[in-house]
Amino acid sequence: MGMTITEKILARHAGRGKVSPGENLWCDVDLLMTHDICGPPAISIFEEQFGKDAKVWDAEKVVIIPDHYIFTAEPKAHRNVEVLRSFARRQHLKYFYDADFVARLQSRCNGIGDLAAGRAGVPEPYADASTTSYRGVCHSALPQNGHTRPGELLLGTDSHTCTHGAFGEFATGIGNTEGAFVMGTGKLWLRVPASMKFVFHGHKPPYVMGKDLILHVIGEITTDGATYRAMEFAGEAMAQLNMDERCTICNMAVEAGGKNGVIAADETTAAYVASRTDVPFEVVASDADAEYLRVLEFDASAIEPTVAQPHSPGNRARARELADVKVDRAYIGSCTGGKTTDMLAAASILAGRTVAVETFIVPATTEVDQALDRCEVAGKCLRRIFADAGCRIGPASCAACLGGPPDTFGRVNEAITVVSTTNRNFPGRMGHKGARVFLASPLTAAASAVAGHVADPRDYMAAE
Repeated sequence: MGMTITEKILARHAGRGKVSPGENLWCDVDLLMTHDICGPPAISIFEEQFGKDAKVWDAEKVVIIPDHYIFTAEPKAHRNVEVLRSFARRQHLKYFYDADFVARLQSRCNGIGDLAAGRAGVPEPYADASTTSYRGVCHSALPQNGHTRPGELLLGTDSHTCTHGAFGEFATGIGNTEGAFVMGTGKLWLRVPASMKFVFHGHKPPYVMGKDLILHVIGEITTDGATYRAMEFAGEAMAQLNMDERCTICNMAVEAGGKNGVIAADETTAAYVASRTDVPFEVVASDADAEYLRVLEFDASAIEPTVAQPHSPGNRARARELADVKVDRAYIGSCTGGKTTDMLAAASILAGRTVAVETFIVPATTEVDQALDRCEVAGKCLRRIFADAGCRIGPASCAACLGGPPDTFGRVNEAITVVSTTNRNFPGRMGHKGARVFLASPLTAAASAVAGHVADPRDYMAAE
C-alpha cells in the first residue's frame, strides 16, 4: 500500500521509509512561525525550560510576524511586540518582520482613529514600505516572503497555519508549549493523521471562489467531520486555482477539525515558490494506491455562492436563500479574504457602485496594500474603486478578524449583523458577543455590501 502526501512528508522528516496513520513520530521541523499573540507566552516557556541564555535551535528557521493587535492604542499590545523585538534581537533571528512601521504611521496621525480615517479615502500608499520589515498577516506574509515550500514541515503557534498546506507541505498549528519545545530542539512529537480526500471535478464557475468550495465541504462533513485528519484537496478544479485561492481552502481545514489541509504541488505552485525564494525543494505526491479514510467527490460547476450562517463555519446555506437577511456591515479582509485575488474580486463587484452599509476593506499584507494602487478593474485602481464606493480602507493587518481592543479597525462593538470574508463566526469572534457574522467569499460580501442584505454575486456580475 502506498502513502499519501501527508504520510510521505512526515516519514521523511522522521527518517522513516514508511509510516501509517496513528503512529507517533519524532519529526524534524523546517520552520516555526509565531506572532504577537502567541509569541510572548511561547518565548516565556522557552526561557523557563531551556534557560534565559538558551539559543533557539536555528536562528534562520524561527520566523516571527507581528500581525494581530498592531494598529491599536492598547499598551499591552505594544508590549507584546516589544517582547518579540527584544527576543529577536537577543537571538539574532534572521526573519523578524517588525511592526516598526506602525510607529511611523502613527507619527503622521493624531491617533489610531485618525490613522484609520486617513486611509478611508485614497491616501499615499506605504511610502516607506521598502524601509520597513512590517508585512501584515502571517499566513499571507509567509508565502509572499518565500517561507513556504513543497515537501517541508512547517509549524506555527496559530490554528490557521494549515494555510500553507496549499504549497504541498505539511503545515499545522501547535500550542505555545509545543512552540517553545520546537524553539529549543527543532523537533516535535507528531501523530500521523489518517487522510481524507476531497476531489473537485470540472470547472469552477467565475462566481464561485475558494471560500465557497471550502464552506461547501465544511457544510457537507460538519465542523468535526475531519477531526485530526489530513484533508487533501484534488481534482481539475483545484488545479485551476491560483495560490491565493488554494490558501483560502487550506486555511479553513481546521474549521472542519482537520489536522492539516494539503494540495499537491504543481507547476502553479513551483512557479510561485520560485518567484519568492531560491531555496531548493522537493515535490511530494500521493501514491496512486494510497489509502484514504474517506473520499468525497464534487462537481465544481454545480456549486453555488455559499454562506456560513451564525454561529458556525459549518452552518451552510446558499447565498440566494438568505436575501431576507439584512446586514449592517460588510468586512472584506483577513488571511482568508484579504489577498490580492480577493481584493480584485471585491472590486469587480464594487466598481461603479456604492455600498449600502458600512464596509471595511483590509488588505492582508503590505504587498496587497500596494496592489490596491497597482491593480486595476474597469480602468481604475482598486483603492479608488473602494473609496468611490464609500468603503473604509484600513492598514494591512489581522484587524477585526480576532476582535481585538475596542479601537481595532473594523471591530464589531455592538450587536449587529455582519457579512465577512473571515474564517470564523463564533460568538464574540469579531468583537461583540451579540453580533451575527455570516461568512462569505469576497464576491458575495461585496454584493451584500451593495444590496444591504446577503446577496448572490451572480446578480451583480450579470449586470456588468
